[in-house]
Amino acid sequence: MRGGMSALLAGVTLAAGLVFGVTAPAQADDRADAIALVDKSTITVRNFIRDPDMTWFQANAHKAMGLLIVPSMIKGGFILGGSGGSGVLVARGKAPEGWSDPAFYTVGSVTFGLQIGGEVSELVLIVMTQKGMDALLSNSFKLGGDVSVAAGPVGAGAKAQTADVIAFSRAKGAYGGINLEGAVIALRNDWNSAYYGRSVRPIEILVTREVSNPASADLLAALAGLKGL
Repeated sequence: MRGGMSALLAGVTLAAGLVFGVTAPAQADDRADAIALVDKSTITVRNFIRDPDMTWFQANAHKAMGLLIVPSMIKGGFILGGSGGSGVLVARGKAPEGWSDPAFYTVGSVTFGLQIGGEVSELVLIVMTQKGMDALLSNSFKLGGDVSVAAGPVGAGAKAQTADVIAFSRAKGAYGGINLEGAVIALRNDWNSAYYGRSVRPIEILVTREVSNPASADLLAALAGLKGL
């Protein structure tokens, strides 16, 4: 009996070692990747603030309910026959709350049209309505249909758009040519958990704000610059 118990304990110890030996490095990698994405998103926000062709974005982003920032859209390799990338969603709270810490998402199956001088490499979605934010708080949804999406106006004399979500893209001076109808936006639970150190839902990050991470400081400082420039 004692020998059987010893064997059982040894088995449990071995199993635990295997589990922690595999998951700990994976969680560390996810955390590092999530922090890197937040840093890249900070650069994207600053790029949009400085871009003279993004006047409508600069004048209206501070009024949005949320921003989904995708620093790099990549053709192919994400969903077969489509395109995609990872991004962060931040929600705007009532003063003096400001912007929330980020929640992590993926955007996939985006269609690219004719571009002038390169691919779309940066994307920011302005969430203008509660319907749009409610959709983003779910695990996965498609743009278009119940949640409307429109390409954001760029350049001098840009006119206002009406949609739940308004999309802006930048790449080496090229604008437009991107179709987000039917694009799938999905939650990255693994990165959210790794970034905040525990299992956490989007509503706890974006609405009730039960978690935070000091690695978000630069991103939040950049977002504070969106004041109707």
